[in-house]
Amino acid sequence: MDIEISFPGGKRVDAAFGSHVVHTDQPVALGGAGAAPAPFDLFLASLATCAGIYVLGFCQARGIATEGIRLVQHDQTDPVTHRLERVDLEIVLPATFPEKYRDSVIRAAEGCKVKKVLARPPEVAVRTTLEAGARGGAGAAAPSTA
Repeated sequence: MDIEISFPGGKRVDAAFGSHVVHTDQPVALGGAGAAPAPFDLFLASLATCAGIYVLGFCQARGIATEGIRLVQHDQTDPVTHRLERVDLEIVLPATFPEKYRDSVIRAAEGCKVKKVLARPPEVAVRTTLEAGARGGAGAAAPSTA
């Protein structure tokens, strides 16, 4: 999948993929308008919603009502470096949730693809290219090694 990023103004950054556009913005304290989630917050939400879709699928496959089920993600950052140190996903179950599935629903949430990618992160390579014609009509884009 390719994701195309655009800069619609201010501190906003949009990501377009398929038929979707995801809008992001920085909080007011960081110079944005706070009109959309910050990119890092969206990253964190992707983990929680991914686990959520696995919990939802688990319940639907077993005919278990999802009313009253919540996932709460607790993010812990280092106060000095502001680096994310730990993420705890809490599955809050109603008292009516079948006891025999309480451990299994945890395993279902742990199947989340985002969690698995974080456990074995991919290599991320960053490079620049110049569009054809950007150097006075020169040919194909050439990678930069900056």
